[in-house]
Amino acid sequence: MENKKIKKPHLGRGLEALLGTITFPPAATPSESQPAVSETKPSFPPDKQLQESIKELAVNLIEPNPFQPRSAWNQEELNSLAESIRQNGILQPVIVRPTGDHKYEIIAGERRFRAAQLAGLSAVPVMIRKATDQQMLELALVENIHRSDLNPVERAKAYHNYISTFNLNQTEAAERLGEDRSVVANHLRILDLPQDIKDMLIEGKLSMGHARAILALPTEQLRRTLANKALAGRLSVREVERIVQNYLNDTKKTAPEKKEKAAYIVDLEEQLQRILGTKVRIESGRRSHKGRIVIEYYSLDDFERLTERMGLKSSDEIL
Repeated sequence: MENKKIKKPHLGRGLEALLGTITFPPAATPSESQPAVSETKPSFPPDKQLQESIKELAVNLIEPNPFQPRSAWNQEELNSLAESIRQNGILQPVIVRPTGDHKYEIIAGERRFRAAQLAGLSAVPVMIRKATDQQMLELALVENIHRSDLNPVERAKAYHNYISTFNLNQTEAAERLGEDRSVVANHLRILDLPQDIKDMLIEGKLSMGHARAILALPTEQLRRTLANKALAGRLSVREVERIVQNYLNDTKKTAPEKKEKAAYIVDLEEQLQRILGTKVRIESGRRSHKGRIVIEYYSLDDFERLTERMGLKSSDEIL
């Protein structure tokens, strides 16, 4: 029998994964004596918990999700949604949790809430649910990652915040969020990029693929140089990857082999350093008896001290 890999359930399923589902009984089948559409007020099934959870709240009683990973909101999209709300109202309630003092925090639907404010609404429909801080952060991540993507830097910060807040490792966080561990790890790595490169990612000038390739370079200066080159030349991810690979291959070929000094050379260096009171380096040829002794000094006074120690007469002209 063929073994099939069963995918674990995760938060990508949405709000019901943490807050549970709301089920309604099936609608009654209309009979000949009963019209299919009632012209009177509809009769909902008696569900006290559901009825009490759906309310209309003044916008000044609602506060944003403190764990919201999104820091940049597309103003054009918000304006478009606000116009739709002016014409049609809010079709889906904002989900909130009570925080005390008759205030509420958004669990999900902050984009709708912001658009409602732009539309000038004084109150919005809400569904009140209970949620822990961990559920608040997880749901905010899910809502953005699986529905309206964060930019790579926001997503990286969200993963970092999630891991540090709830003391998880990368594997645990990935499993909880329904992501591959490599996805979480790669996003966390981009937090090590210089800020100017992160700004390019935030503004959409470079992609996550570009960032992943650039991270393979060993220094910030090299990373900046390639990022600017990719931006100016509109290089594809493949082209950037090829440049990085060529650089790494060339570096590996030309890297000098590190030569370990013989024990007697190290001992001589240490003796000279004790006598002269400064750093001394002996560089000897590999296949000859030639080499050099390098004695370091750090100021004019230091130079004069060394020359006197060696029985020489110093002169300002030497420097």
